[in-house]
Amino acid sequence: MSTRALKPPVRPILGLRIRSCIMVSMSRIIRERRELADLLKSSDRVFVLFYASWCPFSLGFLPVYEKHAAGREEHFVRMTLDGNENVFDEHGIQVYPTVIFFKGGKIYRRLDGKHLAGLKEKQLTELIDSCAINRD
Repeated sequence: MSTRALKPPVRPILGLRIRSCIMVSMSRIIRERRELADLLKSSDRVFVLFYASWCPFSLGFLPVYEKHAAGREEHFVRMTLDGNENVFDEHGIQVYPTVIFFKGGKIYRRLDGKHLAGLKEKQLTELIDSCAINRD
């Protein structure tokens, strides 16, 4: 008989299964208004994901956005609402997540999330295709 203590099985709380995942960021994280303004001045074409760190729709969409950023990182950045409420107001962000494509520093196209639905990968793919951003 083993003298090693037996560990009780791990049971999900309330039937929820917790997944552990590590996501590698492909997009650059913009932390403040000034950094975004500088980026828009220096980049001809860039997608910006505006999201909230506490929003389940934002968190669900983030891996989709990162997948599409792979191989074209210079065109994909993201900015969280936390501490940047004024920037979100300036760009009319009312639902999270929202993706805005800037061309020449100006809003060219946007993809606003839907209330209680967020965004879907197909919508992002169509936006990217319409803005002619190819993988390098």
